[in-house]
Amino acid sequence: MTLADHIVATLKASGVSRIYGLPGDSLNGLTDALRRDGGITWQHVRHEEAAAFAAAGEAAVTGELAVCAASCGPGNLHLINGLFDAQRSGVPVLAIAAHIPRAEIGTGFFQETHPQELFRECSVYSEMVSVPEQLPGVLRIAMRAAVERRGVAVIVVPGEVFGATVPAEVTPVRPARSVHRPAEADLAAAAELLNGAERVTILAGAGCEGAHGELTAVAGRLQAPIVHALRGKEFVEYDNPYDVGMTGLLGFPSGYRAMEHCDVLLMLGTDFPYRPFYPAHAKVVQVDVRGERVGRRVPVDVPLVGTVKDTVAALLPRLTDGRDGEHLDRMVEHYRRTRRRFDALAHSGRAGRTLHPQALVAAVDRIASEDAVFLADVGTPTLWSARYLRMNGRRRLIGSFNHGTMANALPQAIGVQAAQPGRQVVTFSGDGGLAMLLGELLTLRQQRLPVKVVVLNNEALAFVELEMKADGIVNYGTGLDNPNFAEVARSVGLFGVRVETAGELDGALEKAFAHDGPAVVDARVVRHELAIPPKVSVAQASGFALWATRSILGGAGDDVLEVAGANPREVATEFA
Repeated sequence: MTLADHIVATLKASGVSRIYGLPGDSLNGLTDALRRDGGITWQHVRHEEAAAFAAAGEAAVTGELAVCAASCGPGNLHLINGLFDAQRSGVPVLAIAAHIPRAEIGTGFFQETHPQELFRECSVYSEMVSVPEQLPGVLRIAMRAAVERRGVAVIVVPGEVFGATVPAEVTPVRPARSVHRPAEADLAAAAELLNGAERVTILAGAGCEGAHGELTAVAGRLQAPIVHALRGKEFVEYDNPYDVGMTGLLGFPSGYRAMEHCDVLLMLGTDFPYRPFYPAHAKVVQVDVRGERVGRRVPVDVPLVGTVKDTVAALLPRLTDGRDGEHLDRMVEHYRRTRRRFDALAHSGRAGRTLHPQALVAAVDRIASEDAVFLADVGTPTLWSARYLRMNGRRRLIGSFNHGTMANALPQAIGVQAAQPGRQVVTFSGDGGLAMLLGELLTLRQQRLPVKVVVLNNEALAFVELEMKADGIVNYGTGLDNPNFAEVARSVGLFGVRVETAGELDGALEKAFAHDGPAVVDARVVRHELAIPPKVSVAQASGFALWATRSILGGAGDDVLEVAGANPREVATEFA
């Protein structure tokens, strides 16, 4: 057994079914071992960045270890953006980075880099195998670090080491199960603060995965509205009478107000980063399984280190009943008003009308299956997905919500669909994001992955334009001269359909979703669609007015008219 055979056997024994990557000479020992074994699929992609994103997508949807691999130098450096995303999303990924021959390290050899150092910032473990005898132990340590610390582990392997023969026992690596909750004194301190509060609001994040029952139980006991962070949406908002929407730049006014008016904020499994959206004078209780994250966004009065599920279960018996529900009732009603207003903006309108992005996402939400997995590109696809996709406990919403990189949706969808071939997988791809890794459409074809790619084609980097408007800057350098993406899809053997107006939308989506294979829906949506955040600062309002003035004086008055025509209510609110 070569060490490459040992890697394959260890991964198989640990439940790994596929490796995403591109072959290369320094990786030949591993890919040949995969060929000989036949038990792990080689998922060939067109760019190594997509391999890392695909592994991250698989890990996000399964919760299990996923693996990517790349050849030396430029090959494994291409992994880095997808690995940063996996690390910041807290999903377990193992990256196998091939290296130049050991004897040439330090000589400026062809394609030489120092990958173990380059990957250190985006990993929980990064180590180079210096001698063959080292590899079995390093592999086990890396896999254990990835699954227990929920992050990226990198092993750097010089190409010739794959072919070495070293006696080694194959040992499966599986995550351990544990109960993780705070000490009794900390729970007592949290209960005392919460029992003495008049208006408690809960801010819930991705750490609430698997703890929906505990979350709603504590909200009922405290009569607390639940605000969710973006990564918490899929685990929090369904079957939840206490939900009042999201806060933050993409959020709802009701979510912002529920936090603004509380006297105690209970943070459950969230590292929500935007400090201006936290309440100014509230006491804070924060629960997080990673203690180093507690208190890094806002001062915390009672820190609780543990999982949300275990901690809330231990806290509940200490909380008193009979709390007044006025704060909850007021915020829930605020949310209902906000939801009605947002839903009205998503009405698709009559046939022949221009298509607004809200209507596109709302239509996909209606047509998609009850257990669909949605992947959203960064920018406006994430914005509209956060506001208009409905979660139900079975659907998933995955994106680059912490790292915030373009072009994440399509390659992440590759990993999700490969891992769960019978499930409906839908991307909301920006036209800029899709174009950045356009070659991965060929991966859908080659791997026969029936992903449905819905393109929000507004011929611009639209979220960047929104940021420019808020800063009073005339839009510049953001326009995109796009092809017809439906024609591009058809030219490479995929199903493709173009949507020009609202009246064409439902029929096009139904055809694409019914197609037995990958499909691209190129939807032309309004370019200058405003999305007003729940809290508009004086600086933002002034910036918007300054943008309009500068645009008119600079000869771009048509853009201002288009914004006003597409967003009459929002523009009036902004200038008011």
